[in-house]
Amino acid sequence: MPNYQGVWNISTQYQNRDGWPTYFTPIALIALGQSATVTYYDTVDTVTITTTGNSTDFGDLTVARISMNAAGSSNTRGLFSGGSSAAGNRDTIDYFTIQSAGNATDFGNLAAANQNCTSLSNSTRCVTGGGNDPSTTNRIQYVTIATTGNTSDFGDLTSAKAEFNSTASPTRGLFFAAGSGGSNVIEYITIDSTGNGTDFGDMTVSVESPACCASNTRALHGGGSGDVNNIGYVTIATTGNALDFGDLTVGRTRIASTSSKIRGIFAGGYSSGVIDYVTIASTGNAVDFGDMSVNSQLLSANSAAHGGLE
Repeated sequence: MPNYQGVWNISTQYQNRDGWPTYFTPIALIALGQSATVTYYDTVDTVTITTTGNSTDFGDLTVARISMNAAGSSNTRGLFSGGSSAAGNRDTIDYFTIQSAGNATDFGNLAAANQNCTSLSNSTRCVTGGGNDPSTTNRIQYVTIATTGNTSDFGDLTSAKAEFNSTASPTRGLFFAAGSGGSNVIEYITIDSTGNGTDFGDMTVSVESPACCASNTRALHGGGSGDVNNIGYVTIATTGNALDFGDLTVGRTRIASTSSKIRGIFAGGYSSGVIDYVTIASTGNAVDFGDMSVNSQLLSANSAAHGGLE
């Protein structure tokens, strides 16, 4: 509004020219997966990445399921795709409104019932790769996050993969490792186009089921089969092998990971309720963040502020 002299001050001029920038609280959603006693959870917990503390309840998935690394998000919507329920593999895609606690809503369907697939996203697209449907596939598929509906074909991974993970900058998506004994392979795609994966380089360890997160410029992988505690990193805009970053507080596998553009968090894992965090732009060991509401594995996470968002 004008000041008492009828002249707009600088902040008001900015507001009327461009609008105030929208601020999204860096909330992470964590789908709890499975307990050590094979209880399937439909519960989704939340933490605010810029703080520390224990996770709290956010809402429920439409179906309790595990093996769902396929979690992607925009600033406003968080998607959880595929996985396995007590009744078998699912083609379900759920979505939450991240800034408002509540239960999931049906979004659409994957091309096939699929567990152990993985998703990455930028502000507009969520891209899902690989998994078991029921045989291991190299399929890449995508949805537009702001709409609802079924996936469309994107292209193919360099090989059929499951029990792996992924993360992204606003332009590039990276897929890390693969199942069946583990792998150190990293490949990448350009998110806003379609096409096949291309070799990027190698991880610092050869594992299955690592956790991954990113800022706009740097991607991290952490943990994995054998309960390793290693964290490695790459610069997303280049190609090449990962470098050592540091260690998790506890070595574990089947972890969920997501991030703001500054902090990465690693949550849960086999028989673990631990949440760790790191500062992505630096290197060093992870620090205790808090605890999950339950010890769980085969879980997944997304956030309103990860490195794939502008």
